[in-house]
Amino acid sequence: MLGAIAGDIIGSVYENLHTKRKDFRLFTPLSFFTDDTVLTVAVADSLLSGKPYADSIRSYARRYPMRGYGGGFMRWMLIPGAGPYNSFGNGSAMRVSPVAWAFDKEEEMLAQAELSAACTHNHPEGIKGAQAAALAVFLARKGATKEEIRGAVSARYGYDLSRKIADIRPSYKMEISCQNSVPEAIIAFLESQNFEDAVRNAVSLGGDADTQAAIAGSIAEAYYKGVPPGILERVNKKLPARFLDVIGRFRAKFCAAA
Repeated sequence: MLGAIAGDIIGSVYENLHTKRKDFRLFTPLSFFTDDTVLTVAVADSLLSGKPYADSIRSYARRYPMRGYGGGFMRWMLIPGAGPYNSFGNGSAMRVSPVAWAFDKEEEMLAQAELSAACTHNHPEGIKGAQAAALAVFLARKGATKEEIRGAVSARYGYDLSRKIADIRPSYKMEISCQNSVPEAIIAFLESQNFEDAVRNAVSLGGDADTQAAIAGSIAEAYYKGVPPGILERVNKKLPARFLDVIGRFRAKFCAAA
């Protein structure tokens, strides 16, 4: 989950700049955590506490408002007991990475990924995006090769992961649907040389930079066995103590033996 948070913070200032370059500054004074981080921590907290995903997600969103939530989510967040709103946005995929660390059986993990998505994003594409991102993280942490990850995600979810970043980048635009942003984020990881390169690939697409970098970063963390210390140090300085506490407890419980 730290990979998702790092990707979010790094991508935060580029979401509206739509950069097509990889040589951007990783951190600026304006870099901040967005809804991607808030809801990732919320899912982690739910897995620690046993609270329903919806309750934890709504509670965290209310505690940390104005972090870039979509309109549909804002309405859901503010209405007690509101049900899912058939979204297929990539919010389901940006927050799912803790699920991939908390379960050791693939089918159980995918069922939980669906539950984490469906409380808001119950459209089939919203669930599919969350499961595809979670499966990529799960396989990466289990030691799968990139080709094994590519093949498994493509076979199960039908995403075209054969494309190249250099071919996608020139015409790619802002996309927030799972079906038009999650595959590209996974490709950003698949083409990477290391964690930082995965995040740079995702941001350089010029799309939904923070969310795509969060998804790519979550897979890269699992595959490359962590977030580089220099990046992690900068990330930790951007997070409130509450988040650091949840992250620490989550890693101690679910990631210590990984």
